[in-house]
Amino acid sequence: MAEEKTIKLEIFRYNPETDDEPYFDTFDVPFKEDWVVLDAINWIKDHVDGTISHRWSCRMGVCGSCGMMVNGDPKLTCAAFLKDYMPGPIRVEPLANFPVERDLIIDFDPFMEKLTKVKPYIIRKNDDVNDPTGGEYLQSPADLALFKQYSMCINCMLCYAACPVLGHEPSFMGPAAIALGHRYNLDSRDEGTYERLDIMTEHDAVWGCTFVGECSVVCPKHVDPAGAIQGAKLSAALHSMKLDIVNEMFVFPKGAGK
Repeated sequence: MAEEKTIKLEIFRYNPETDDEPYFDTFDVPFKEDWVVLDAINWIKDHVDGTISHRWSCRMGVCGSCGMMVNGDPKLTCAAFLKDYMPGPIRVEPLANFPVERDLIIDFDPFMEKLTKVKPYIIRKNDDVNDPTGGEYLQSPADLALFKQYSMCINCMLCYAACPVLGHEPSFMGPAAIALGHRYNLDSRDEGTYERLDIMTEHDAVWGCTFVGECSVVCPKHVDPAGAIQGAKLSAALHSMKLDIVNEMFVFPKGAGK
């Protein structure tokens, strides 16, 4: 009987309550053609070491919770196939540029604070408060096309792990937050464009981006946050020069509020 093929996984370990420094544990995992890195980590947790801590949920590239560094690259581990890393080893670490809570789990509170700051939701200023439905706001396919790409973000934070600016300046607002702010600025139903731009042009926001573009390279949903940041820079520049007519004609869709 043929010996079962295996692959080595080197797993980052760190418990701040007991460990002075992070270290790596190495495990031999059964190799299966259809297994992804997340399957291998789950196998280790189920069969070898139940103390390994990691996040995952949907296993379908939708929730974004299983993002980790795989051989130095930010990946959704539910989409990183073992066969692409043969013969191994595979080194799995928590996402870069984030504090580590334990093992492969990061603290994403800093990201959530930045995301909340850009107000990633539709802002309406003049709706009738007596109308609980807020009225109906129709959009054409062209209106939708302006922002649909940016609405595909799943907040996996791979772009933050890939961003060299964040590696040096943790206060940088970061790709996903700026891209989502830009997404709502392009929404024809929204009236909070300039309110957001005031936030997005603060220190360590859009002007902190040096346009390396790695955020767009690693995005599993092809959102192109680097492109969104450059669009936001253009919007901000026109707004700072108070070119409102140019804004309305070429940058913001009809209905974007002041």
